[in-house]
Order: sequence, then C-alpha cells, then structure tokens
Amino acid sequence: MLKVEPIPAFQDNYIWAIHDGHSAAIVDPGEAAPVERFLAERGLALGAIVITHHHGDHQGGVADLLAAHPNGPDGAPMPVVGPAGERIGGRTQAVREGDTVALRHPALTLRVLDVPGHTAGHVAFVADKGETDGPALFCGDTMFASGCGRLFEGTPAQMLDSLDKFAALPGETRVYCAHEYTRSNVKFARAVEPANAALAAWSARVDALREAGEPTLPTTVAHERAVNPFLRSREPSVRQAVQAQGGSTADDASAFGALRAWKDSFR
Repeated sequence: MLKVEPIPAFQDNYIWAIHDGHSAAIVDPGEAAPVERFLAERGLALGAIVITHHHGDHQGGVADLLAAHPNGPDGAPMPVVGPAGERIGGRTQAVREGDTVALRHPALTLRVLDVPGHTAGHVAFVADKGETDGPALFCGDTMFASGCGRLFEGTPAQMLDSLDKFAALPGETRVYCAHEYTRSNVKFARAVEPANAALAAWSARVDALREAGEPTLPTTVAHERAVNPFLRSREPSVRQAVQAQGGSTADDASAFGALRAWKDSFR
C-alpha cells in the first residue's frame, strides 16, 4: 500500500509525495530543497514527477530535481508528467483527460481529468485502484479544502464543470490539494452558509488542527460536498446568499461566478 505525505513548501504550499518506502512520485514540486530533504530523511529514491499546472509554485523545482536526479531507479530518464495544454519544463509525458499514467516507481496508476478554470490547461490526477489506501484526487489549485482556485485563465462555467467532475467522484475519495488555505476558506464558507451545521463542526476542527501545527488535508469528496460553497453553488442557501450580495443567479454559471467574485473581495 502506498503512503501519501505532505511536504510543506513556501508559505502555505503542499508538495505531495506518494511512496512505497523505496521510491516516491512527487506531485507539484514548486521548489526542490524541501523535496530533497524529504527524500533523504526517509531514504527514498525519486521515481517520478507529476505536475498539475504551469504556475511556478508547482513546477519551479523541476529543473533542479532533474539536474540532481536525471534518471529514475531503473536507469531510464526521470518521468515528468504534466498537462498537454501548458508549458511544463522537462516534461516527458503530456497528458489530457482520458489518458492513464502508469508509473513504475512507485507502481501507481493515475487517471487524468481536464479541469480548466484556475489555468487554461490545468489537469487533475485520480488514483482509482486503492493503491493509496482508497481512491485519491490530486487536484492542484482547482479545489481547496472548503474552497476553489481563483479564475486566472478560465471562466466560471469552466470551473463549475471542473468541480462537478470532482463532486461526481466516490465520496470516500481523499482530496490532496496544494495549499493550506482552509482557515480563510472556512471563514468565507461560514459567511455564505452560517446555518450549515457540518461547516460549523469543521470550522472547530480546522482551528484545532492548525493550533496543533497539523495540516487540514486531506479531506474527502463527501466532506467537500457538505461544506464547500463552490461545490454547493446550486443549493438554495448558497443562491440566497449570493443574491443578498447583489450577485446574479440567472443560471448556474452566473451564480458560481458571483460566488467566486464575492470570495475574491472577501476579508
């Protein structure tokens, strides 16, 4: 069974390491130094690099990692998997929705989803087979715990469609997103749905975790369906809150866009 561990980076990034005790696939290494420390501390070989989108805090460490580890444990060139629609330095396999990634070190199969919105070519990776003790979603900056990414390159309709893909995954799917934004996201979510009991309980749990210095991730798809306003943008309670802010709810994309715009200016 593979283990998934966070590697903190920058101020609030999480680089994810998926490993079998011998080799690790590293997801979104924005910088190399924390990855190198993690590998050395656990005695792991770098086996693959997986990238969700082109932003520097997700691929900025690739060049240095490749310089130090040009080959994988089997001597073949280091696999670097990334979205076909974006420029990813060192990429050896360009992927899009419908593709399957078969890693060898560690042995792991990932299914690719196209999830534009945060960036135009953003992809997510799903481990369906339970190699990671149940299904897992590596979603980059498309979805966060109780939130979603800013719309830097995509439209509200695109992001809503991307999040719908996540919401359709099995509820037990663990969600591994790339930033520790949960406290601020929960603050906004509670402004949107103050009567959401599940959200109130989650807020207390988040505070406890952060006070203890623990990550709030992973969550699960079922959990996000219950507390994430961006997965709940069709709910009457969310629509009413958007309308109270003067936002349009004429259609699903308009309501989602108004919700995202509210979050952008929320303090």
